[in-house]
Amino acid sequence: MEKQHFDIIVVGGGIVGLASAYKLQLRFPTKKIAVLEKEKALADHQTGNNSGVIHSGIYYKPGSYKAKNCVEGRRELVAFAKEHNIEHDVCGKLIVAVTPDEVERLDGIYKRGLENGIEDMSILNAEEIKQIEPYCAGIKAIRVGCTGIINFRGVTEKLGELIVKLNPESRVFTETEVLEVVKGDGYSDLITSKGIFSATHLVFCGGLQSDRLAKKDRVSTDMQIVGFRGDYYILTEKGHHKVKHLIYPVPNPQFPFLGVHFTRMYNGEIECGPNAVFTFKREGYGKTDFSFRDTWDALTFPGTWKLFFKHTKFGIDEYRRAFSKRLFLKTLQRLIPSLEMDDITPGRAGVRAMALGEDGEMIDDFKFEFKDNSIHVLNAPSPAATAALAIGTEVCIQAEKYFNLK
Repeated sequence: MEKQHFDIIVVGGGIVGLASAYKLQLRFPTKKIAVLEKEKALADHQTGNNSGVIHSGIYYKPGSYKAKNCVEGRRELVAFAKEHNIEHDVCGKLIVAVTPDEVERLDGIYKRGLENGIEDMSILNAEEIKQIEPYCAGIKAIRVGCTGIINFRGVTEKLGELIVKLNPESRVFTETEVLEVVKGDGYSDLITSKGIFSATHLVFCGGLQSDRLAKKDRVSTDMQIVGFRGDYYILTEKGHHKVKHLIYPVPNPQFPFLGVHFTRMYNGEIECGPNAVFTFKREGYGKTDFSFRDTWDALTFPGTWKLFFKHTKFGIDEYRRAFSKRLFLKTLQRLIPSLEMDDITPGRAGVRAMALGEDGEMIDDFKFEFKDNSIHVLNAPSPAATAALAIGTEVCIQAEKYFNLK
């Protein structure tokens, strides 16, 4: 079988993979770059099934990759959307405290936002909350004006177009799954479902499959990806008027999720969610989807059980809400008390790749690994979509240094 040769191959057609390939192509316009995506379309998993929020960077530990790349990436993302007419709206959001103990945590979030250089923030009292979101119950809130909503699929597709425009010899391949990585002398062959691809350098941005791709490349890791599904409801025509922008709760620091929130999407729909439940299939979006391999891998990894034992009550509550509209509604009513059963209807679902260590702790920050002629983006958790262009820049810097690219 005839090989297709490229200077750099990026494995993974989500927004991080395309942003990385795009930044590499900008920096090295004469390099032939290929992107390999196993699905029929780009952005078919985490990128295309997240909440579509442009995150500000307010939550993340100052000095972390997350904080730095989210703030820089957000600004670059909005500029990119404006330049290329990608559907988006910088509409702002509220982070709302509904109890006195949440107010203390809210103040800590505001302080962290200042440390991270978040622009356009302000503190609101109960009356000021009502002026922006009349149906929202809260005693104090942070208004973050620089956040918003965007079509992340549209961003990813545009990046793919620009890569080929920058160098017509570069390519974006779909329905091309990497089955095996074979190392040669100064190059690697990727055995795929569409033939053999050869490259001098490899960049892996596999998202939900990042740990498995690392194993194919013989990279030793101390982590594993475990999937968590998030279910969404949408507001019906009857309830649609009760949310104007984005409304978030104050996150509970004991749990690795931001909590159920309200998001006005770029298409005008209002989404409510997501919850967070362990999924028995990494790329399964239905409540009963199942993969023996994914389940076996997750449940034979000691970190999964340590996570379960640490958050047993949380996990049980999330599962109950996943199968009970009434319980889901009760959670939503903390922020919008007037919501009723016929104000919400089931929507879509997404799956999040959670990178766990063997101790059961979530690997919270972005994680890179290097081996031979490969770079692996092993962990790119939320806000990776918002931060993608900044992550792409970081990949480009690391590639230039590690691969000694000229």
